Amino acid sequence: MRVLLASRHAPISLLLADRRIDALRPLLSDLDDGVPVYAADQAVMDGIVGFPLHRGILALGRRAPLPAARDLLAGCPSPALVMVLCGIANHDNVGGLFRNAAAFGVDAVLLDSQCCDPFYRKAIRVSVGGSLTVPFARIESSEDIPALLAASGYTAFALSPTGATPLARLPRPDRTAVLFGAEGPGLPAALLARTQAVSIPMASGFDSLNVATTSGIVLYHFTSAGSAPTERPS
Repeated sequence: MRVLLASRHAPISLLLADRRIDALRPLLSDLDDGVPVYAADQAVMDGIVGFPLHRGILALGRRAPLPAARDLLAGCPSPALVMVLCGIANHDNVGGLFRNAAAFGVDAVLLDSQCCDPFYRKAIRVSVGGSLTVPFARIESSEDIPALLAASGYTAFALSPTGATPLARLPRPDRTAVLFGAEGPGLPAALLARTQAVSIPMASGFDSLNVATTSGIVLYHFTSAGSAPTERPS
């Protein structure tokens, strides 16, 4: 709830376990007068939600409008680090990617039309609220991803087990975009052919990592090799 209230998204109403009311009063006092707060005992909350909601906090929010991908890229600071997600339909992976994006100060995330919704309940939970705080946009199906990135001055690196360049050799350009694909199919061959394909060397006989794990390694590399990420305003 604290993350939602500090984000660009507007709370509509709150449903809280009655045992949590006293501890949350300082936060509740910051709500607009028009936001209702409902309280119920734990059994009622579990019945409404459909599973045991152990923390006893449920909020309904209104999404802020999404910017156009081109506008979001152009508005990033310099230096900038962005993530581009292609075909990632697993909510756990999207949540993990946004958690890493928030942890390493990624300036923006772009998702193609095949990616699942970062605001799905499970994705928000896995992201620990990261999907509420990291700016993101959808790439239109008609948009050319490499051209879109190049137009805003980004150097694009595509993660793939077949990438010819080991991650450790890469410096961080001023405006960096890292592309991640779905586990299994990975990034499309046409996209890999138009970007610099990068790999993470592994032990013999093993060739891939979970995409969220991969993103953590990649983002750590770029935030260590280049300028430190800046604190994002609420």
